Amino acid sequence: MPAENQESAESQFVWDKENIGHIAEHDVVPEEAEEVILGDPFDIGFEVVDGEERWSYIGETSAERILRVVITLRGERVRVVTAFEPEKYWKAFYLEQRAGLQ
Repeated sequence: MPAENQESAESQFVWDKENIGHIAEHDVVPEEAEEVILGDPFDIGFEVVDGEERWSYIGETSAERILRVVITLRGERVRVVTAFEPEKYWKAFYLEQRAGLQ
């Protein structure tokens, strides 16, 4: 997400019992998913599921926890569909990409 959109995370994200509960099953809290999206995540995919466009990102939280976050858009707001610790392949990919940027 562009840096200019970081002023108010609360107004940028759509949270409800469904998506909060779903990411909680993966031991992720909303703030962590927001940190990944508002940081500088790598775009790792796009798909359409039941007519809904979804983007997949991998990034890290301020606590350096690497997460995969899948989002969709509701108007101009971001709705997190799911967030979880990525498979070993994606963790390695992220660390390699990040190291290459330093």
